[in-house]
Amino acid sequence: MAKESVKARQRKREVLVQKFAEKRAALKAAGDYAALDQLPRNASPVRLRNRCQLTGRPRAYSRYFGISRIALRDMALNGMIPGLKKASW
Repeated sequence: MAKESVKARQRKREVLVQKFAEKRAALKAAGDYAALDQLPRNASPVRLRNRCQLTGRPRAYSRYFGISRIALRDMALNGMIPGLKKASW
């Protein structure tokens, strides 16, 4: 489980990326890189990290579900994800 401060920092970055998305796109299209440097660093989408929505775990992230492999397995075993079950053969 990630620290709450790390999860809060990630949420703050997501908000900044959404806030400056249009402005960044316009400046990039115009080729105005000096003005692009004036924007906050955390407004860049490159600084985002895929994290589990439940635990904040940064590794073993499943894009389709938006959660980590551990949370995905727990939810699948508890029947919380329709159509998904643990394989056994």
